[in-house]
Amino acid sequence: MKSTIVTFPDGWISGRSEIVGAVPAGVRHGLVVAETPFHPLDHTWPDQPADRGTIGGLPVVDCVTGAWSAGSLHLGEDIPARRGAEGWQWLVVHVTDTPLPVGATVELEVDAGHRAALSAGHTACHLAALALNHALAGRWRKEVALDGLGRPDFDQAAITSSRISPNGSVDVYRLGKSLRKKGFSAEGLDLALDEIAGEANDRLKAWVAADAPVRLDVPGPELTARRTWHCSLPEGAASIPCGGTHVTRTSELGAVTISLSLDDAALTMRTTATPPA
Repeated sequence: MKSTIVTFPDGWISGRSEIVGAVPAGVRHGLVVAETPFHPLDHTWPDQPADRGTIGGLPVVDCVTGAWSAGSLHLGEDIPARRGAEGWQWLVVHVTDTPLPVGATVELEVDAGHRAALSAGHTACHLAALALNHALAGRWRKEVALDGLGRPDFDQAAITSSRISPNGSVDVYRLGKSLRKKGFSAEGLDLALDEIAGEANDRLKAWVAADAPVRLDVPGPELTARRTWHCSLPEGAASIPCGGTHVTRTSELGAVTISLSLDDAALTMRTTATPPA
């Protein structure tokens, strides 16, 4: 099997393609097509959930990343190779309860409403990270890598997990010894959370109101292409490596707000987007 061509980075939610492989997916059936609009769950950084929809009229109950090499297929967390490793074919595997024949040409339809909500959640997540970086900039005592807007990149330095949900996200940051060695001061952070969230929310409000354009740089059609999120904000052009889906302008988010909580040396940021009706 050849690596799957994906069209979701360009915003596609439908397509027509040939089934080129059928593989076991537990007790279910994994269908591989030559080209798909479906976004699968990434096995290395599972932040954005898989798309929902239908393939050949059948419900897609899950959509996962697969890797094929030397006649052997691995799915999701069982993939032993690094993303994009040579000698491997990288596949989008559509999981169904009912099989379909290899060689059949099928229609693929993504649930547009679910995709839109995940795209809003993902764009809001990136904006929230940039706003948090800005609000925490004064807590750094050493020079560290900067984000696209020139602020110390707390998000990339401290993040341990990110989970996108419809119109939102939850990001967890570890405030341990390694971060302190990098120069971040968490002293009094527990008492300053409301102030930090307020500053970040003010910035998010301005960014949404700016109706800033959002785009993905897509260097190639393959699943493992190194795509990059870009947003032209009033303070400058920000970019973040990203394999997910997004809205096209910040105004589509309606409103974005964050809340912060601190527990066991971990800072949790919950982001909510409220798209206009």
